[in-house]
Amino acid sequence: MSFDNLCKLLSEKHPATFASWVLGTPQTSVKVLKTELSIEPIRADYVTFLQLQGRILHLEFQTKLESTPPLPLRMLDYWVRLYRLYRLPITQVVVLLLPPAPGTVIETVFCVETTRHEYRVIRLWEENPELFLNEPALLPLAPLAATTQPQALLQQVVGKVNQLELRQRPEISAYTQILAGLKYNQDLIRQLFREGMMRESVIYQEILAEGEQRGEQRERALILRQLTRRVGELPQEVLDRIETLSLEQLENLGEALLDFQAIADLETWFGTLDVGVKIT
Repeated sequence: MSFDNLCKLLSEKHPATFASWVLGTPQTSVKVLKTELSIEPIRADYVTFLQLQGRILHLEFQTKLESTPPLPLRMLDYWVRLYRLYRLPITQVVVLLLPPAPGTVIETVFCVETTRHEYRVIRLWEENPELFLNEPALLPLAPLAATTQPQALLQQVVGKVNQLELRQRPEISAYTQILAGLKYNQDLIRQLFREGMMRESVIYQEILAEGEQRGEQRERALILRQLTRRVGELPQEVLDRIETLSLEQLENLGEALLDFQAIADLETWFGTLDVGVKIT
């Protein structure tokens, strides 16, 4: 599936969301229209036609400006055919996914003699990423939005993907990774998405907790060996109390015991914690 076609698929799965974004006003009554237009066949692979209240919205997704016939002529052609079929006002919006080569003129009008036809162009690389980050249907476009720190933006996107409901996550994640491929290195995309999924998974959290627990157990065993060497055999109530110490407290005890000379020093140290344990 091409990048343009993927955007068409997204816009037809979430027509109200896309219409609200490009028009800048909430749209609730939105219907997807067929892409086949009358007269001679016209290439409509990457376009979405939406029926709004008293208006047609024509969305065109492009990764590059070059096309045959030229984009301005195609937009005029679409407008004429749509108007002939529906007899409604038509808003046309081209969504450019990538910036063209430096110096390229991004045309927004077809003009030959007395014929003039205008349409809007959204430059995705100039769009604020916040809108895309906060709307699951638009999230796949977020990696292509404006940023001075591309990798940080991609990490934000991964975080948002992993916050989605489980039923949404696989599809949106796949679409996002595909479109991110227009701008980012594939190894980076795979790395960030893989790490993000691991952080969010229950298994990863369990592994992390088990690792922390094993680390605490090792720390406690080391402290007990060192204490025994410094002050002799420890009473059971002391062993029980040491079992209740946190990892931070164990680390503090590990530093303090270097100065212990007798079990009374350990009793004094416990006193600093308001433990109230009397060692006999």
